[in-house]
Amino acid sequence: MPTLYGLKNCSTCRVATQELKGAGKDVTFADVRENRLDPGAIERLLQAFGDALVNRRSTTWRNLTDSERQGAPADLIARHPSLMKRPVIIDGEVVTLGWDAAVRRRHLGE
Repeated sequence: MPTLYGLKNCSTCRVATQELKGAGKDVTFADVRENRLDPGAIERLLQAFGDALVNRRSTTWRNLTDSERQGAPADLIARHPSLMKRPVIIDGEVVTLGWDAAVRRRHLGE
């Protein structure tokens, strides 16, 4: 059963959830703002995706000061969960970031 990590008000997360459910997947949704990721989970995701995990196009990123932007990615995501690019989907050993065509194929078998 896949777990989708994101924000409940994120349109991409909503679309991904709907498409996964439409494909018959029983998806667990985890809002990272309400249930923050523990430091170990953040580190595992950073190992998997590197700096791509930090959404530098977000409003949250634009509202950070230059000195805040210099912080370690793990610390930034821990303090500002909405900085995490989303969705992150964990389905067994498969861990993906975002919801593009390649990720759809991986989870939906398209």
